[in-house]
Amino acid sequence: MITLSKKQRYGLSILSGVLMVISFPYTGSLTPLVFISWIPLLLVEKNISLKNYRSSKVFVHALLVFFIYNIGATWWVANASGIGASMAFILNSIFMALIFQLFHITKKYVGSQEGYLSLFLFWISFEFIHYHWELSWSWMNLGNTFSITPSWVQWYSYTGILGGTFWIILMNLIGFRLVERLFFKKEIWRTMIPTILSYSIALLLPLGSSLYTYYSYEEKTNPMEIVIVQPNIDPYNEKFDDPVESQLKKLCDIAEQKITSNTELVIAPETAISEGFYEEEALMVGSVNYLIDRKEEWKLPALLIGASTARVFEKPNSRASRPMNGGPGYVEYYNTSLLINENNQLDFVHKSLLVPGVEIIPFSKYFPFLEQLSIDNGGTTGSLGIEKEPRVLSTKSLTFSSLICYESIAGEMLAKQCRKGAEAVFVITNDGWWKDTPGYKQHMSFSRLRAIESRRYIARAANTGTSCIINQRGDVLEKTAWWEPAVIRATIHKNSDLTFYSKQGDVLGRAFGVVSIFLLLFTIVKFTRKKYFNK
Repeated sequence: MITLSKKQRYGLSILSGVLMVISFPYTGSLTPLVFISWIPLLLVEKNISLKNYRSSKVFVHALLVFFIYNIGATWWVANASGIGASMAFILNSIFMALIFQLFHITKKYVGSQEGYLSLFLFWISFEFIHYHWELSWSWMNLGNTFSITPSWVQWYSYTGILGGTFWIILMNLIGFRLVERLFFKKEIWRTMIPTILSYSIALLLPLGSSLYTYYSYEEKTNPMEIVIVQPNIDPYNEKFDDPVESQLKKLCDIAEQKITSNTELVIAPETAISEGFYEEEALMVGSVNYLIDRKEEWKLPALLIGASTARVFEKPNSRASRPMNGGPGYVEYYNTSLLINENNQLDFVHKSLLVPGVEIIPFSKYFPFLEQLSIDNGGTTGSLGIEKEPRVLSTKSLTFSSLICYESIAGEMLAKQCRKGAEAVFVITNDGWWKDTPGYKQHMSFSRLRAIESRRYIARAANTGTSCIINQRGDVLEKTAWWEPAVIRATIHKNSDLTFYSKQGDVLGRAFGVVSIFLLLFTIVKFTRKKYFNK
């Protein structure tokens, strides 16, 4: 029997949280430790179960673990908003602790084997749902841990990052079984050979197959030249205080250093056009015309740049619509990718995956007063408008995905854009809000996973860094330094082939979600019968 004192239980819980933090990218980057990070928490849960302590004790310990994980891996969010960071830490920790508690209840009232199976089902379903609701904070999804070791997870082109989550839980459950049998049941090594063999296979089979794919993969070759601009505009002062014309001149002057007659597209960061304007009047806006003129001087085919835009509607278009000041109609604001194509025609794609509390106020559709609680992170406050479904942009030579900032963590969104013809991926972002912390490094590394899932080249244009080129295997080919004006000229390769993941999306999440519903209902029935009818 596992016998642990109260101090030992809390010590193991703290250890579990710390292991999760130091295995996460750029808050330790000790990736292999993720395969043992849950073992201390599982030992605590086992002890509470065997001692028949209240189930609420499991929630308390799990909450401690996941609070350490959330604050330890994403403390840098506080540099943008202390209130927003606090809400993210607390809510995400509670959600994770509730899922672990649900595993414990299933194990207690349904059965041990069903309980451990439920940990896979409930956790992966949670991570899948976490992409698709208004409190989305998928930054902490377990599969993101491998973003700095892309050679380990080339099979993400089939499973997406949920496959990585499955792998982590599997390794920890087998490891827990080994620790339990060795240290608490005092079994001899000979009896544990099957478990040791299972652990070895679970580790080496996915790793070996990925390494084989990584070193044998042949990239699809279809070259085009692009230029990425990193203007390095201070988002806290310069971006919203200095005239937009001077900012755009700086950006264009930097780009001009690397533009050649072969350059087909220049890519500039999120909200590089910091002044807001109505899309219907874009060709009358001075900053837009300045960019068109510079593009004509360069004899450049196309320019992609971030902008803050708005549209006017006669009637409310969505909950983001708000009455016009001093006139009829409604206005809706957007965080936008603006493409100026070969013929100087404009195309707008709006950011769809919004940051909770900053760009979207969760559940304000049902509770409109919540819009007053929005966080001012520079620019428009309150919920922004979104696209109804993911869209792509096209020039004469390329169809591509333009992901704005937080959208680059969403694999399934990119999968839909690939099915619509995206041959390359461009991420435009700011990344200056968090200052020189793990935040911008983690954000960049997640794009490496999108490259593997889609087998697309990814080019990142970040305002303050890191801007980079990522190939179809997830390798970073060239990158800029932090907080320095910079420009990259690179040749990327277009690819129109679809991976299994691009075709099917998060199959694992949907399948586990369906099974989880039935298991949850069964658990509720068993819980009710045992709790209230003693059967």
